[in-house]
Amino acid sequence: MMALQQPAILTRILGKALEEEPLTRAELLYLLRISAADEISSVFAIARMLRNRYFKNKVFLYGFVYFSTYCRNECTFCLYRKSNQALRRYHKSRAEIMETAYRLVESGVHLLDLTMGEDPRYYSNNGAGFDPLIAMVRAIKESTDIPVMISAGVVPEGVLKQFKDSGAEWYACYQETHNPGLYAKLRLGQSFSERMERKKEARDMGFLIEEGLLTGVGERYEDLIDSLVAMRSLGADQVRVMSFVPQKDTPMQHVPSLPRTRELLMIAIMRLIFPDRLIPASLDVDGIHGLADRLNAGANVVTSIIPPEAGLAGVSNQELDIDDGNRTVDSILPVLVQCGLERASMEEYTEWVAARSARLAPCQRLNNVTKEVYTGWAVQRH
Repeated sequence: MMALQQPAILTRILGKALEEEPLTRAELLYLLRISAADEISSVFAIARMLRNRYFKNKVFLYGFVYFSTYCRNECTFCLYRKSNQALRRYHKSRAEIMETAYRLVESGVHLLDLTMGEDPRYYSNNGAGFDPLIAMVRAIKESTDIPVMISAGVVPEGVLKQFKDSGAEWYACYQETHNPGLYAKLRLGQSFSERMERKKEARDMGFLIEEGLLTGVGERYEDLIDSLVAMRSLGADQVRVMSFVPQKDTPMQHVPSLPRTRELLMIAIMRLIFPDRLIPASLDVDGIHGLADRLNAGANVVTSIIPPEAGLAGVSNQELDIDDGNRTVDSILPVLVQCGLERASMEEYTEWVAARSARLAPCQRLNNVTKEVYTGWAVQRH
């Protein structure tokens, strides 16, 4: 049987993407709405070509240290929301955090992601509670020199500066959605503007920024495009999307999780728009079994690598693939081979981080001009 011909409009859009020409909102909406398997495969193929243009077949691996599951917030989607009394929580000691960090470094990850909820003990005394964590970052950097990401919520600006001075390279603080109305339903009582401004302040301090969004939480296609606009405007160096997974004992526990097609399409579209950026494939949603699909959609970072028997939890899925060892570097490498990919060297990752940081430094003084140039593609309302 003769294969169906690809629609001319899709051919034109993908041709523009391959030439790295800006796509209009109408073109992005078209991509988000496609459903035919062969058309989706065509989008993924172009995403992989663009990834190869900038990264060849190399993939970066991120170790995940979720060191405290206490939180002062009431996010409606999160298992670790403050009022969830059914959850057994933990707060890892300095020794436990350092041991886990060293195990991850020895296993061959390229970055340590130090993550927590907004644990009140750290946010106490005008941020002075962060002092032990700042000291830990300094100790990790002095003993390993591995890149470090801080994922600790809306950290006070002064504390953020101390993290930068201690050697941390990355700051991650996901907005989840860039629709303020939807944000208010997801992050109850939290300031939309403060969260965005803290990332801009971090950028001005010299941090590389990771921005992320959730799909399946009531967003419209237009909202997803607005998130892409916001990520471009922010100058995010790593952009990510994750599917919502309903959590027991939360207000959204009965909201069904969408098919992964939306997340995979968003990964691919992010690659079309941000061909030279880092785009994660998280193990936290579907574990090792969902990794190949995300890599084939254009991702080039594997996140949420957790050593077994370290007493650590995941975020979207608390226990998925952790204690059985399926979130380790050794379990990931065969999947990379299956996808025609390989683990990058540490030198390749640190060189990318250094080059990205150096390239962005002069742009900080021209932030407004940069935003105007970068967001022009996305404000066309065709």
